Amino acid sequence: MSDDAGGRRPSIRDVARLAEVSHQTVSRVLNDHPSIRPETRARVVEVMAQLQYRPNRAARALVTSRSQTIGILAAGSTNYGAASSIAAIETAARTRGYWVSTANIDVKDPESIPAGIAHLMAQSVDGLVVIAPQVRVLRALAAEQLDVPYVTLQSTELDADHTLSVDQVAGARLATRHLIELGHRSIYHLAGPQDWIEAEARMRGFLAEMSASDIPTTAPILGDWTAEFGYYAGREMLGVRDFTAIFSSNDQMALGLLHAIRDEGLEVPRDVSIVGFDDIPEAAHFWPPLTTVRQDFAELGRRCVDVLLGSTDAEATSLVPELVVRRSSGPVSRL
Repeated sequence: MSDDAGGRRPSIRDVARLAEVSHQTVSRVLNDHPSIRPETRARVVEVMAQLQYRPNRAARALVTSRSQTIGILAAGSTNYGAASSIAAIETAARTRGYWVSTANIDVKDPESIPAGIAHLMAQSVDGLVVIAPQVRVLRALAAEQLDVPYVTLQSTELDADHTLSVDQVAGARLATRHLIELGHRSIYHLAGPQDWIEAEARMRGFLAEMSASDIPTTAPILGDWTAEFGYYAGREMLGVRDFTAIFSSNDQMALGLLHAIRDEGLEVPRDVSIVGFDDIPEAAHFWPPLTTVRQDFAELGRRCVDVLLGSTDAEATSLVPELVVRRSSGPVSRL
């Protein structure tokens, strides 16, 4: 029958359990993968028939060998960067006649990663985009041995052949060099959380540019991407005030810094210069308007779809970011 005693529709894991195979094997049967032995395929198909398990899109793919769907595995999809990437991919996919299916995962729950992948594979997606910026997700991805083309949207050497991203290191170096060229030598870095690939890359870029100019550094402060953290970190830092500039790893934390500096009775950039990262739509309307590093998410989405669909001129590579200079950065004060 099609439902269990609780009225729930059968899932790919129900099929796997009754057929005594892994959910990856069921996914491969749905994708008509040639590596599946005939007897295994027959057993899985028989169980699917018994359970009346047949996702509509997957059923269509079994006939056409294509689902015209790109899967997105995303963590933190409400964050500006991830949300912008998803929107850009959806726009680029529609121009090529494809739909997008997104599975949101909780990276703190190890089971949610393979479950999210299985959910997308059950829909017979033609390609997979991974927007989950933690190292643990890439390791789980490697263990899955995917049968479809995939691309990860982060700067990393862990899976270089499948990586397409904005060059986070280069962006951080642009931001840091801008402050150095304005005469700043006491520069702090408010970094993102540990295990986030973008945060680690931006930190490396900051340290590399400071080292290239032979400027000593203090240990970066690890944040959590929120404006609230930026505010309280700013209040703590201003208790000592041994800096003239801060490079923030994202614009939201930069917003909190601006608030903290203003509450201390100081002015940006007269007393402290601030540079952010991302160029969120609101950055131009902060007070003062925020100098930041812009990522071209629309181009990233277009290239991502081109890579997955095998365009002849497409390759997994890095895009160069752009420094957008506004009024939150200025020459160091000469007291």
